[in-house]
Amino acid sequence: MPEIPPIIVVENLTAQYGENIIFRDVNFQVMKGEILVILGGSGCGKSTLLKHMFGLYKPAAGRVLINGIDVATDDEAALKTLRENFGVLFQSGALFGSMTLAENVSLPLEEYTDLSREDIDRIVRMKLSMVNLTGYEQHLPSELSGGMKKRAGLARAMALDPTVLFFDEPSAGLDPITSAELDILMKQINSGLGTTMVVVTHELDSLFSIAHRIVMLDKEAKGIIAVGDPWELKKSSTDPRVRNFFNRTPAGNDSEGA
Repeated sequence: MPEIPPIIVVENLTAQYGENIIFRDVNFQVMKGEILVILGGSGCGKSTLLKHMFGLYKPAAGRVLINGIDVATDDEAALKTLRENFGVLFQSGALFGSMTLAENVSLPLEEYTDLSREDIDRIVRMKLSMVNLTGYEQHLPSELSGGMKKRAGLARAMALDPTVLFFDEPSAGLDPITSAELDILMKQINSGLGTTMVVVTHELDSLFSIAHRIVMLDKEAKGIIAVGDPWELKKSSTDPRVRNFFNRTPAGNDSEGA
């Protein structure tokens, strides 16, 4: 059987702000259909890495390829193709407050397709139904709970049927039950549509629920200290930093065999 190429390739990626290097020489791949979680302690560069992966930030060195296209390219035609193939759910949901949910979800369709108004409206209803927001088409974001805003943001991220979805702290600001419901929804989308997902989170319950693999960053190492199955890493990692994180053990209190 021929080997299936990765859908995302991160090669020798370095990020810095001014003279401050956030991480350097980061390398990993994301396979089609998997949920990869990026995690680590505060200030390690999780969200910075994610934003480099979908082209919001340009790297100091290295590159990120999605379906073979460099996300930092200046080729407008290539960028248009890229943007049609991934969606992003930001921490806040990033909905436009003066627009209804239907108007928010329709924006990518209006910008990147030539569909008729009737077809756009049909797709908007379908996407809102997928995230259990049927009947809320004409509501404003201010009229929704935090969890509903996240789901509306997810509906907009899925508007163009992307092959990749990026999530930046999807559980931030949510209560445990709403967070668990969002995890279930993400897994349903992944298994039902085969959508590849890259998720930044520090929530252990969430990552153990959704992650196929994890990439763990460390602030002091300025790079990756672990890649793999989270359950295996929790059980058998020999790196005290990894054990401390997965077992909620403060630094300095780690012991062999913990």
